[in-house]
Amino acid sequence: MAGTPTHSVTNQPPPLVGYDLFTADRALAEAVERHTASDVLDEVRAELSLLGSAAGSAQLQEWGAQANEHPPRLRTHDRYGHRIDEVDFHPAWHRLLGKGVSSGLTAAWTRPSGHVRRAAGFLVWTQVEAGNCCPLSMTHAAVPALRTDPGLAAEWEPRLTSTLYDRELRPATRKPGALFGMGMTEKQGGSDVRANTTAARPLAESGTYSLTGHKWFCSAPMSDAFLVLAQAPDGLTCFLVPRVLPDGSRNVFLIQRLKDKLGNRSNASAEVEFAGTWARRVGEEGLGVRTIIEMVAATRLDCALGSAGLMRQAVAQAIHHCAYREAFGGRLLDKPLMRNVLADLALESEAATALSLRLAAAYDDGGEQERAFLRLAVPAAKYWITKRCAPVAVEAAECLGGNGYVEESGLPRLVRESPLNSVWEGAGNVQALDVLRALQREPGALDACLTEIGRSHGADHRLDRAVKDLFTELADLDAVEGRARRIVERLALVLQGSVLVRHAPSEVADAFCASRLGGDHGASFGTLPTGLALEAIVARAHPHS
Repeated sequence: MAGTPTHSVTNQPPPLVGYDLFTADRALAEAVERHTASDVLDEVRAELSLLGSAAGSAQLQEWGAQANEHPPRLRTHDRYGHRIDEVDFHPAWHRLLGKGVSSGLTAAWTRPSGHVRRAAGFLVWTQVEAGNCCPLSMTHAAVPALRTDPGLAAEWEPRLTSTLYDRELRPATRKPGALFGMGMTEKQGGSDVRANTTAARPLAESGTYSLTGHKWFCSAPMSDAFLVLAQAPDGLTCFLVPRVLPDGSRNVFLIQRLKDKLGNRSNASAEVEFAGTWARRVGEEGLGVRTIIEMVAATRLDCALGSAGLMRQAVAQAIHHCAYREAFGGRLLDKPLMRNVLADLALESEAATALSLRLAAAYDDGGEQERAFLRLAVPAAKYWITKRCAPVAVEAAECLGGNGYVEESGLPRLVRESPLNSVWEGAGNVQALDVLRALQREPGALDACLTEIGRSHGADHRLDRAVKDLFTELADLDAVEGRARRIVERLALVLQGSVLVRHAPSEVADAFCASRLGGDHGASFGTLPTGLALEAIVARAHPHS
């Protein structure tokens, strides 16, 4: 009969929109309460709830999809043949980036409990659209590097920590806020930045140089300025390269092409050339790595936070789907095997969140003991949390069945994004070797980590045994490079376990220690041992709980 529908849509979950990503994430909300100064806790909760509600809205979710569906486009020349080197972004990109800036995601250094509130916001914001988090992260992380030069810090820090977003290319002195990028790697060296060949020639004005060379990766090339490494007369040195010079003319910043990436499609990653490019020195000549290392440490923490955010969104989507989808006579959520899978994923997500926020709290503390703790814990956490992100995203997509392989579900975007943070700011081997260097050369870092782990001594016998096994691994650090990943993995798991047994509900801590530290866990998700409170673990991770 004409007009009769061919089918009715049944047994499909509603979209996961219209909720507060912050308050619905109990692990995150509890971590913020744990690590935030009491006199600003109500303010921080309200601020993060406002951001979480925006992030969970249908409008912002749509902006995230649009930014990925319409990637940036490079325009090297204008219609008359003049070199302009501009990148055009979809309006959704600018809306998202503006919201991230206005929400204080570059302002941690100037606010009470600033790093914890900013870390929680960054974890939430990653779930909307991860690409725009790159310039937010680099801008935030540039501050400690600039502070090696008080004059530069005084000039630039107010712009970097501003909550005003100005997308126009003009001198930074005429802007209410500015964004920073970074250019370290070159095609012949990659992570081995001491192999860089970009040359820096001193100019007549003290502290200024002319740069000649290339950068193989430079993300967010439309930022206002960049921290780059180049070879000065006395060795590898850090420089500040503005996009626009004080007189309003364009600096020589030649964008050769944009990278065609697996994921992170909304964010422009470019190859750039310097040819007589004007730059200001940051720090002393020959101390470039030492100058920029604090920036790298901060962006490495953001890699862990970003992966924790991606995991949280993947788990939320999987649980939401299974709460509505019925098969074989009941909800998927109530099936014992699916519940095992979901609980296993939820454990991974909560452990990542708990450790990442603990590291952010160490930045807020700022004491010598906490700085030593960060020296070892940041690369260990960056290594492990980013490694776990991809399998979590893939397993979560499988929970949706064939629907999880369809772009409209949003899971393919998470899957494509999931490996990136393990590559950025030094891939797995770089992190593992950095941990080894700290173990061998900086005994205070190990002491600080052991003090942190020791706070949970006696709380769980499986954790105590894992700590003992870690001591055995650390007893011989000679000729250890070949097992560096094993050491770092154990260190990260022990750190996660230590945080969870002290602060997470008993069912979460018990399941984590039984599966991750007790050895009673298979090679895939959904192999948690019997006798655990899986229903409570899944309920805790439910986005509408």
